[in-house]
Amino acid sequence: MNNETTNTEVNGNEAETAESNEKLLELVKAVYHNGMVALKSQFEHVEGQVLHQPVYGPVFVYQVKDEANDGYVCGFFLRELVAKFQSGNNPAMWMASFFYELMKTKGGKQMQKPPANEDEAKAIIDKILVPHCIEAVREEFAPEQVHAGLDWHKDHGPVFETGFPQFKDGNNVCAVPLHLLLTHYLLNRDPSEILLQGLYKIREEHGVN
Repeated sequence: MNNETTNTEVNGNEAETAESNEKLLELVKAVYHNGMVALKSQFEHVEGQVLHQPVYGPVFVYQVKDEANDGYVCGFFLRELVAKFQSGNNPAMWMASFFYELMKTKGGKQMQKPPANEDEAKAIIDKILVPHCIEAVREEFAPEQVHAGLDWHKDHGPVFETGFPQFKDGNNVCAVPLHLLLTHYLLNRDPSEILLQGLYKIREEHGVN
């Protein structure tokens, strides 16, 4: 009796897993297609592929070419593309804006080479990510005092934390896992954008524009 019940449960779980995998696959295909259509409305030459990122799931990587035939590559996460396509706030222009930014550097911009080991990852974080993020948040809100630096979160491990010391009541800091910032960097996205969004949200919560 117990075995029969267990088998039924296992079979049921397998069916549910297969169904959810199929739905995810359909969603990925639809989002990839929408991304291609959106970018083709802005650029003549567009290529794309879907990569699987162990922590963040499907990542949509597109390449567009400029008039000089130089390629520029940028990656997007499934959740953010779904949110953009559902919002109706001109997702094509939003996606294209990342490529227009990359095109300011002539000669093309391919995917960043992933670090081969922990030492390489640490070097990227210490020499590129952290200095860039500190400079970006301080420059954005100058002359206000902005706290920015590395910290440790009990659930997420090493994080980049930034915030406003002048806000004494309520939330005054946002923290982003270093591996998420590194993933943005590898996808040719500006990692400081997540931090700036978090800081503007904190100001909004405190009634500051």
